[in-house]
Formats: sequence, structure tokens, C-alpha cells
Amino acid sequence: MSQEIKVLLFDLGRVLVDFDHSRSAKRIAAFCAKTPKEIYELFFESGVTAKFESGKITPQDFYLQVKEMLDLKLSYASFEPIWNDIFFLSAKNRSVFGLVNNLRANYKTAMLSNINVLHYEYLKNNFPVFEVFDKVFLSFQLGLIKPDKEIYNLVIRQLKVNAQEIFYTDDRPELVESARSLGIRGCVFTNFNQLFSDLKENEIIFSPLGKIRPE
Repeated sequence: MSQEIKVLLFDLGRVLVDFDHSRSAKRIAAFCAKTPKEIYELFFESGVTAKFESGKITPQDFYLQVKEMLDLKLSYASFEPIWNDIFFLSAKNRSVFGLVNNLRANYKTAMLSNINVLHYEYLKNNFPVFEVFDKVFLSFQLGLIKPDKEIYNLVIRQLKVNAQEIFYTDDRPELVESARSLGIRGCVFTNFNQLFSDLKENEIIFSPLGKIRPE
């Protein structure tokens, strides 16, 4: 390796926490004339969710735009818990969490996630996923979302390392590719075994204090 890895950078969704947006879409369908599929597509193809994740609009603004798009018969107080109730932990997530905890002994750990403020606050209060990271980079706080190259440049600057000294894993190939274009050593996350293999290939040293094995 030309440069030693100093920072391990992880995505959040579908790596450390799993989620299913169809859960909220199905529940919201009871309060409007749209089908769950139509609601899902409106959320993720309208651009309003991207604005929310990049911190361009407030939770209340997001709700009002969703309410207008769907002609939604649901108050903000009722909408918020439905919007948040999409997360769950799998065996894969728990394995990755244990791995990050093991690697903290030898490396700086960081997270980079596209996430909105409501989901962040909900996860912070209900899932202990952030506590094993030295640095947490969140899109709604940074005003940028992956795969914008500027979000990766910002992370590089704040971590005060060279791009080649970062190992990054994310479940979305296009996000990994954007990071790689800047020199970050990016690997697509598919499962725990693959992550374990990618780390070993990049000569990552595991702590002997914890037993880490592929699933």
C-alpha cells in the first residue's frame, strides 16, 4: 500500500442500521388517496426528500410539502412518528457495529450519512449506532448530500488526512465511485463477509481484544 489507512469511514443506512421506507408509505396511505407505491415514489423522486436531507428545509416545511403533494389528512404530530418508524437492526448491522467497535483501538472511526434531522434524532434516541464513531458527518448538518464530491472533500479536510488514508464503505456503488474519484479507498458494502474481506485486503489491523469473525 502506498499510504497507510488512518481513518475508517462508514455509511449508516443498510450498513449499521437497516430501514424500509415502504413501512411508512403503507401507513401514510391510510390518510390519503394515494397507494403506498405512489407515496414511495413521491417521497423519493420529487426532490423534496433530498432538500430535507441536505438541510435546505425544516421538518415542518417537509411535512407541509408532503401534505400538499399527497393531500394528506394527517397532522404533523401524527406524521412524525410514522415517518420515523422505518428502522430496524439485523444480524448484519450488529456484526458491523461490533467490527467498528473492535477497530476503534487502532483507527479513527467516522460515519458519513445522507440523513434528515428527524431520522437522526430518532436513531440517536433509539439505536446506539453513533457512539462508536470519533467523527459523525451528516448531510443535513453539512448542507450537502452524497454523491456530491464536495461532501467527500469536506470530510477529507475535517479529518485532516490524505484521501488515500481513508477506507470508506457504502452500500450504494455510485456513492463509492464518487469517493474513489477523489482518491479515497472505497469499497461497496454488500454483506459482512465482504466488508471483512475488503478490510483485510486493505491491510487493516484488527484488535486482538475482540473476537471478530465473518458470519
